[in-house]
Amino acid sequence: MTNDLKTEEPKNESFRDRIATVDAKGKRNWVFAHKPKGRFYNIRTIVSLGFFILFFALPFIKVNGRPFFLFNVPEAKFIIFGKVFWPQDFFIFGLTMVTFIIFIVLFTAAFGRLFCGWVCPQTVFMEMLFRKVEFLIEGDGPKQKMLRNSGWTGEKIRKKLTKHLVFFLLSFIIANFFLAYIIGIDELKKIITEPVSQHFVGFMAILLFSAIFYGVYAHFREQACTVVCPYGRLQSVLLDRNSMIVAYDYKRGEPRGKYKKDQPAELALGDCIDCHQCVKVCPTGIDIRNGTQMECVGCTACIDACDKMMDAVGRPRGLVRYASETGIAEGAKLRYTTRMKLYIVLLIVLTALLTVLLLTRKDVGGTIVRAGGMLFQERGADSISNLYTIKLTNKTMKDINLTLKLEDAPGRIIEAAGENILVKKEDQGKGSFFIVLPRNYISKRKLSLRVGLYEGDKKITTIKTNFMGPFSLH
Repeated sequence: MTNDLKTEEPKNESFRDRIATVDAKGKRNWVFAHKPKGRFYNIRTIVSLGFFILFFALPFIKVNGRPFFLFNVPEAKFIIFGKVFWPQDFFIFGLTMVTFIIFIVLFTAAFGRLFCGWVCPQTVFMEMLFRKVEFLIEGDGPKQKMLRNSGWTGEKIRKKLTKHLVFFLLSFIIANFFLAYIIGIDELKKIITEPVSQHFVGFMAILLFSAIFYGVYAHFREQACTVVCPYGRLQSVLLDRNSMIVAYDYKRGEPRGKYKKDQPAELALGDCIDCHQCVKVCPTGIDIRNGTQMECVGCTACIDACDKMMDAVGRPRGLVRYASETGIAEGAKLRYTTRMKLYIVLLIVLTALLTVLLLTRKDVGGTIVRAGGMLFQERGADSISNLYTIKLTNKTMKDINLTLKLEDAPGRIIEAAGENILVKKEDQGKGSFFIVLPRNYISKRKLSLRVGLYEGDKKITTIKTNFMGPFSLH
């Protein structure tokens, strides 16, 4: 059983023994991809511009004084849509991960690797930024290959040095913005403007990220998709015969043959003229005519290249196109099946539920636990008390003085440290208090109580806890 879907059973399957960028001896095959041209490449360029604007603008966007997005792993502080999430909100992250996995399964089953080819950061930065810079400095794929194989002349040194300096500069800029998503743009400004000695760790983090990005885009390149990223290997279980893929129409294209003007019709050749343009533009070095493969990221470069050649020889476009395996086999156009529509509805519902959960989450919360080492205390002849510890989280941008009130039960709360508990903005606080209940109200060993958190007369939230009474009540 192979690890990919096939649209045709090729005569020679040696390409399945290894990835396209590694030869039989395990040595790297460097890909000198030709520059794509065509409608899909133009659309992808526009989409990438939107991606770049979003990536570089988001760290500057703030909501109520907070970053719109922040993933501060060292401090376990995350901000999504301007709302702060702490470790206490772990269940939301768990639900987010489950939703994300379901999203990937449903999206891939319906639309294949559409994400990889159009909006994956690795693909966008590599193909729409670094690759374009490489084309600008060193020329198209054949010129790059000639330059690589030539001796070290002054021109080669100049081009190589210029390219790698620009690559590192771009990597440095990306690293700064990447770090802004972790520590915030304000902290990043301090690292940039203040002496290095005051922010040595932050400065080293920028250099580390810069080196990583430079290594990926200057040297590792497509290997990040074919070797590191597990998504390609999941295709075999996520895709089916109705999934949308970049596919070669073997029914129309075979048997292949070199194009000759005024070629006799009796040769009965297919539309594929075996020009290898689809292979030359592929950034991962595969031949799409062998069927859908793990290395294919769905970038559509082969579609543009094939359409250009079909136009040149006067044959219909679409020999390589977005299609499904079933569509190719049956000669039908790609259509949105009932299953695809259902998946889209499920994706919308899941995204909406998670968004509602994120937006309706309370900004102030806490947990109450009974103090360890003691069960209860007798207060006089008619009352029983329990000692509690409360931990509070303030996710707002202001300090809050909170008062505790017992809800739906007779009795009172006696706070050990005073009447109010002060919790500073975007911080955590804690306190201790007693809950005192009349003995005649305690009807069982363990009672469920509700404690209200109030800021002045405004109720913030309610926290549940348990009250332990005596073993014998009479």
